Amino acid sequence: MSSHPPIPTRVVLLCGPSGGGKSRLAARSGLPVLRLDDFYKEGDDPTLPVVAGGTDIDWDAPASWDADIAVAAIVELCRTGRTRVPVYDLATSSRTGEESLDIERTPLFIAEGVFAAELVDRCRELGVLADALCLRGRPSTTFRRRFLRDLKEGRKSVLFLLRRGWRLMRSERTIVARQVALGAHACNKEEALGRLAAAAAGRCRKARTTAT
Repeated sequence: MSSHPPIPTRVVLLCGPSGGGKSRLAARSGLPVLRLDDFYKEGDDPTLPVVAGGTDIDWDAPASWDADIAVAAIVELCRTGRTRVPVYDLATSSRTGEESLDIERTPLFIAEGVFAAELVDRCRELGVLADALCLRGRPSTTFRRRFLRDLKEGRKSVLFLLRRGWRLMRSERTIVARQVALGAHACNKEEALGRLAAAAAGRCRKARTTAT
């Protein structure tokens, strides 16, 4: 018998290409959401990777992101229902503060971001993983949504967004394949919502059984 106390909450890791609709789907689910994009490294971090053959920082490489801090936040949410998370400004590539995320006694929450699949094995080993989903769609549609969103939010210069968007559109199928290889289940939005509902129902039943 394990000596560790039961963990009351589990996480669904939601990944997929940038612009694929992860944030909208997470909001639509009605579950609490941890934004993994807030765990990007700051723009002056010397460990940031650079796009091969260019000078742009490769914000789509896992090395541009702090997986250790993200995992710590997930585990703390699962064990205590609250954690402190950085507030990240994508336009300036910097952390501008910190805020509290409190999900109370909710038995399931979503951690969404382009690098969520990088955490599948670690979350499974730590006993906090409920499911891992990768949203997939049409690369041309993803390109359009991503460009319009990033342009509206002023995330980077137009030239940078176009270069990045073209590069990501060409590599989108490879990105999805990598995330699936890391343990995420590739699906469309409707299937993802169905799996989220099933995971939520299962966790709620377990929580009620434990409480009685």
